[in-house]
Amino acid sequence: MRGLKKVAGIVAMAVMLMGNVALAAESGTASEEIVPKVNDGTKIVINLASRGLYLYEQGVTTRLYPIACGKPSDPTPVGYYTVIEKEVNPIWRDSRSGEVVYSGPDNPLGYRWISFRPYYGIHGTNNPDSIGSFASRGCIRMHEQDVEELYERVEVGTPVEIFYNRVVVEKAPDGTVTYYIYPDTYERQPITVAQVNEWLHGFGVECFESDEAIAAKIEAEDGQPTYVAKPYSIQLNGQMMAFKAVEKNGECYLPAVAMAEALNIPIFYDRDNEVAVTCYSTAPVSVFKDVLYINAAYAGKLLHLGGGTADKAGLIYYTMK
Repeated sequence: MRGLKKVAGIVAMAVMLMGNVALAAESGTASEEIVPKVNDGTKIVINLASRGLYLYEQGVTTRLYPIACGKPSDPTPVGYYTVIEKEVNPIWRDSRSGEVVYSGPDNPLGYRWISFRPYYGIHGTNNPDSIGSFASRGCIRMHEQDVEELYERVEVGTPVEIFYNRVVVEKAPDGTVTYYIYPDTYERQPITVAQVNEWLHGFGVECFESDEAIAAKIEAEDGQPTYVAKPYSIQLNGQMMAFKAVEKNGECYLPAVAMAEALNIPIFYDRDNEVAVTCYSTAPVSVFKDVLYINAAYAGKLLHLGGGTADKAGLIYYTMK
């Protein structure tokens, strides 16, 4: 960390740098000044709500860095930008007080500056305890070792996308769909249960997180991961299906009605006995948000299917002769 000192409170952020930044501000926006390089899949993506910076290289996320971003009174701007300037050992000038701090352990910018808009940039900090909070005048702060690594991986012209999204849904390394809900620090994105269900629907697991659990998660807005379920694609008689198989708590479930309809097999639900009935057999069912699911172990006899093997494409089933 080059001997960075911890300081108390929130340190004022950079609002005016070297003359070339001032010239950029006078000339227009970053998009007018910089012609982006040929897109090689490298870009910076920042979610202010989660206080995370993602680096994409060749179109794939390769790094995730914690950041500090703008206070509610000085929010970081959202939008699509490009890197317009890079600088080692930047000078910090405070337009409000006129204070100037040259490169060194007391410089609020740290040792690297990556500008994406006049007066706004990604930089180090001499207040590392602020990382993970809303603390700046609009710039993006990073730990010094992180910003120095990022500095070497991006160029002038690299795209920068900044957004504010309180709900993040992603797949964990093992394929489990996970979601997070972050506090609405900027008070600009109210969240409803229906909206979260829509996001989970995109991954095929909306039935496996109850509305009550989602409501509690919205209330908590703790930014912690909630693991929902692991979806699998289904290939049925050589055709990829729109619906998913889902693994939850060690059990694999298939959507009974959707599977039967795809096979043109009439299916009935015996509510009293909690079983599904076809012309071939009966099988116990589980109901998740009014959708009938059967354990994959019963697919063969209930739907006259063979297979159930898994490959990279998902689960493969075929009608038995």
